[in-house]
Amino acid sequence: MESDPSASSDTGQDLGALPQDLVRISETEMESYHSLLQVSSELQATLQRAAIPMRFQEISEHMEKRIAYLSGGRGEDSAVVITLPECSSFNEVPEDALTKVLTYLTMIPRKREPGIKFILLLDRRMDTWSSIKAALFRIAASFPGNLHLVLVLRPTSFFQRTVTDIGFRFSQEDFMLKMPVVMLSSVTELLRYIDENQLTPEFGGTLEYCHSDWVVLRTAIESFAVTVKEIAQMLQAFGTELAERELPNDINSIEYLLIANTDKYKQLKEDMHSVMREGRHLLSSLEESASAESEQEWDVSQDWHTVHRLLAQLHDMETAFDGFWEKHQLKLKQYLQLWGFEQHFHEMETALQQLSAQERELPGAGESVAQTEDLIRGLDTLEGRAQEEMGRAQTVILQGHQLAASHHYALALFCQRCNELRHLSDVLTANLRAKRESLTRSRELLSLLEEALRWCDEGAYLLANQQVDRFQTKEGAQAALRDIERFQEGSPPPLSAGAESMREEFQSILTPQLQDKIDTAHEKVVAVRGMFQNRQACLRKLTDKQVRPVQLVAPRPENLPRSKSPLFSPKHGVDFNSSLKFSFDLSLPGKRASRKSPNSRKIEVMHDYQETRSSLSFSSEGEDSPDLLKRHVMKELIETERVYVDELLSVLLGYRAEMDNPALSLLMPPVLRSKKAVLFGNMTEIYNFHSRVFLQELEGCLETPERVGVCFLERKENFQMYEQYCQNKPRSESLWRQCSDCAFFQECQRKLEHKLGLDSYLLKPVQRLTKYQLLLKELLKYSTNCKGSKELEGALMAMLDLLKSVNDSMHQIAITGYQGELSDLGRVLMQGSFSVWISHKKGPTKMKELARFKPMQRHLFLHERALLFCKRREEHGEGYDKTPSYSFKHCLKMSAVGITENVKGDIKKFEIWYSGREEVYMVQAPSVDVKLAWLSEIRKVLTNQQKLLREDTLLPSPATDHMQLSPPLCDREIKTSKAVSVGCFSRLDHTIPAAHMFLCVRHRNPQQHK
Repeated sequence: MESDPSASSDTGQDLGALPQDLVRISETEMESYHSLLQVSSELQATLQRAAIPMRFQEISEHMEKRIAYLSGGRGEDSAVVITLPECSSFNEVPEDALTKVLTYLTMIPRKREPGIKFILLLDRRMDTWSSIKAALFRIAASFPGNLHLVLVLRPTSFFQRTVTDIGFRFSQEDFMLKMPVVMLSSVTELLRYIDENQLTPEFGGTLEYCHSDWVVLRTAIESFAVTVKEIAQMLQAFGTELAERELPNDINSIEYLLIANTDKYKQLKEDMHSVMREGRHLLSSLEESASAESEQEWDVSQDWHTVHRLLAQLHDMETAFDGFWEKHQLKLKQYLQLWGFEQHFHEMETALQQLSAQERELPGAGESVAQTEDLIRGLDTLEGRAQEEMGRAQTVILQGHQLAASHHYALALFCQRCNELRHLSDVLTANLRAKRESLTRSRELLSLLEEALRWCDEGAYLLANQQVDRFQTKEGAQAALRDIERFQEGSPPPLSAGAESMREEFQSILTPQLQDKIDTAHEKVVAVRGMFQNRQACLRKLTDKQVRPVQLVAPRPENLPRSKSPLFSPKHGVDFNSSLKFSFDLSLPGKRASRKSPNSRKIEVMHDYQETRSSLSFSSEGEDSPDLLKRHVMKELIETERVYVDELLSVLLGYRAEMDNPALSLLMPPVLRSKKAVLFGNMTEIYNFHSRVFLQELEGCLETPERVGVCFLERKENFQMYEQYCQNKPRSESLWRQCSDCAFFQECQRKLEHKLGLDSYLLKPVQRLTKYQLLLKELLKYSTNCKGSKELEGALMAMLDLLKSVNDSMHQIAITGYQGELSDLGRVLMQGSFSVWISHKKGPTKMKELARFKPMQRHLFLHERALLFCKRREEHGEGYDKTPSYSFKHCLKMSAVGITENVKGDIKKFEIWYSGREEVYMVQAPSVDVKLAWLSEIRKVLTNQQKLLREDTLLPSPATDHMQLSPPLCDREIKTSKAVSVGCFSRLDHTIPAAHMFLCVRHRNPQQHK
């Protein structure tokens, strides 16, 4: 298979193998190919009959010297006359050359008439006997044909004629044994053997002969025969190539093959027409020769018939090849159409299958009305794409029908593919219709359930907000009863007919989750109805009995809201599974308020009211339960999360997306263009995480607040994206300050109707991060000894660690002068400002002493693999532009670090020593707590390195038996400070081996030296 060398293998789409009957050569093509082979065989046979073994080009040099020629004359018995004219160079012609010349001249007549006789006419009138004798011997030795007679014109001079006569008389017997030789004295004697009209003028005849014309004609005939043979072989070879070539299986190769075949076909046709023009010209020349030399008509007609036959057969071969070419080219074009259709079919099949998979992944019901509406909107989008793809599929189907109607050889395959696409489209349409019906019905069901739950909320709100002091009169109790009755008559709940009837109505879409929601809502309706019945029974007792004025004691009346309680406000959504308890203490007082009347009574209306939000409990103590407070915090967490997601979306759509709006491009300053990543950072990533993942998980925790901690811990890694956002915040603020007054931001703010500018909304992610830990603290406060409290503690610690990590990273990006990548040092664990004294073993003692009394202010950054000492530079700029920077000074690899936790004289000091105490850094922390925190974190780093070293070197744990301890610090300090005793630091708590040495961690008790 030929292919374009420049074409890449991936430019065409390989769709797999087609059925063999669609690839192999068809029967009609095979019939045309066999016709081509038959015509080619006939042409080859004609060429074989007309061709002679020797070509004129082999003897052209000697023929041009005219040593012999075939004039076309005939003697007795129609013997062909071959003339050897007077030629001075005859004796110089080699024997083999003479043989070839005579052989060629005798082959031409013998090819036409096998067994024909020849007469040699030897003109030696100007020659000698010796030359004649030599020529006769050479002719006798090399003449290949049936030699009938040799006529020799002897020399005309007296002497040579006499010598010739004598010589011939003595040699006549020798010659006669080999060939009949007749010695002629003159041309007149020649006429006794050959007619005058068969002799050329030089021998007194009338036969016209031009040797140069004969040479040209013979050359043209042989050249034409060779060319015809070559063109026939090329046509046959090309036909065989087309018939036997395996068709490619990608569109690019097929297109290239079509072009290559067409170019080759055109070139062959052009060569063939050129040969045919040459043949027709040759026929004209032969006809002219035949008309001019009537005596040679028989010989010329033989050549004319041969050329004419070759032309006719060449034309037949061209016709046969054209027929085969048309069928093959049609097959190849249809094959290309088939592959193009197959490519479109597979594209549409994949697209429809993907849409079907997306339809299957789309749930048939949501958890709430809002979620179901989101699903319906997603279904609308999916249907739009499906309509577009099915329109394209219809176009492909139409294309398939058109190809089938054009008598394409792959008719069956086109019909099959069109039916498959139609089936896929019909199935997708039916599934989308069924999914829409399911979602619509589930939305209807969830709306009914939410309506029922809303009715429960409003009923509970009505009962909770009825003022107890109004019940002391009959009119007040009757008014309360009327309120309850009006509420019950206003809008009965959808579950009035019972849960079973609703199940039957929505049987087609019911899932276990929806059944649970129906049961839960029904239980709530029953519970609220029971509460109404209990309240009505109590109020009727009060209205039926005339009571004296009483002093009502209500629990915390000042906290009972006059307006709708937010806990029961429908805007907070639908809640399940909580307990609602109402308790009213109605005391009927006597004369003394401190003593209860015998008629005093306590009326309690108590019922378990399952609800997800919280349980309301109005008790005599008036204190909120921990579960209710947890519900409060959960609601605040979820509601603020929704607001946060909405605010992020408004910024991304109202500002970030508008930066690509051509209509607002003129309002945007040049410095702002192409700076979306700087201005907004990774806010898009944050929004996607919260809107698609975290908010949904928080909403799933509404019924089970104890899972909130697990939710935060599972998404701990996702919150690391805030670190990237905060690190970008300085660049974002700098860009904002440059462009805050531009018309682009003002126009975006006007469209969004925001009261605050964009900078306030860019601060939202930072504020949200701090809000989480506050809400988690509140949840933890009300979850003591409850399920999930440990997870809440872990979530709180994770968020605090994140805040610390973000703060540390904000400082880290301000480090300047460090040669290398800070990321190679690992994560920043701690950072802070300290007073530092440095002591070196090497160097002048004066410098060591000076370092003791002049501390340096250094900002330390503790990484996982190194400890950096930096100098904090003064903040430069004014206002918001003030930014701190840290100039790099030292870097200590943690693999060579040791610490001394307590230093004499100051409980806030500790030592960091490096590389076998070559360098000692005495560090003074701002407070003891800061010192302890840093020591704890350093110990963790060193311990982790010890574990890694033990794993790498496969050492047993721990290697305390052969531990190498550095000399006590007190021994070193005796030389420099006389106030320290030798045995003051005798307690050695533990040692931590680092990567290449053992490091001692010493504790010093400052109280021992006071």
